[in-house]
Amino acid sequence: MAVLMEQNRVNSLLAKFKLPVVKQDVSKTAEDAIKLAKKLGFKLGFPVAMKIVSPDIIHKTEAGAIKVNIRNEQEAKTAYDEIIANCKKYNSKAKLNGVLIQQMVSGQEVIVGMKNDAQFGPVIMVGLGGVLVELLKDVSFRVTPVNKTMALEMLHELKGFKLLDGFRGSKKANLNSLADIIVKTSELASKTKNIWELDFNPVIVNDKNAFIVDARIMTK
Repeated sequence: MAVLMEQNRVNSLLAKFKLPVVKQDVSKTAEDAIKLAKKLGFKLGFPVAMKIVSPDIIHKTEAGAIKVNIRNEQEAKTAYDEIIANCKKYNSKAKLNGVLIQQMVSGQEVIVGMKNDAQFGPVIMVGLGGVLVELLKDVSFRVTPVNKTMALEMLHELKGFKLLDGFRGSKKANLNSLADIIVKTSELASKTKNIWELDFNPVIVNDKNAFIVDARIMTK
């Protein structure tokens, strides 16, 4: 049976393999949320995003466990209270470990994932992120290890590649930064024991860089 890895360990693994994550911190109370939002907001510029940290709430959007475009301290307090209330209503037995305060970044959403295949071992997947991956099934696969050339090939194979390549005058995504995340994900999957599957969804990529916004790792 696969088990969800605790967020602290997920964060440690991402740091170990130098995978870029948006600036973030966990608040345990509404007062913490205000302080952290103020800290991130003044340092990086509002708005910030907020989401629940819980091993029992996987589908955060369905649970009402995500708030975005938080523009000031008062909105941070309101968002914290609403997230906690929504999660308790969604699953009264869920373990709530706090609310993540997170830098907001803009760009194209991409998903980078891995599943351990019984025959081939770790298989890396990349596709258009967010709900688009479920809607369009626009994905590309490679068996690990995946190098930079292979990662770029995967991106070019996507039917929606034009969205990354300056569609209708938009800025082209930094494909090298995105390919680096794919390569480092391959290294993490190959060198870390007992990982059954992982999802980095979304990964946000723009013309300057790419960042992991949400990470989920299952072990077995």
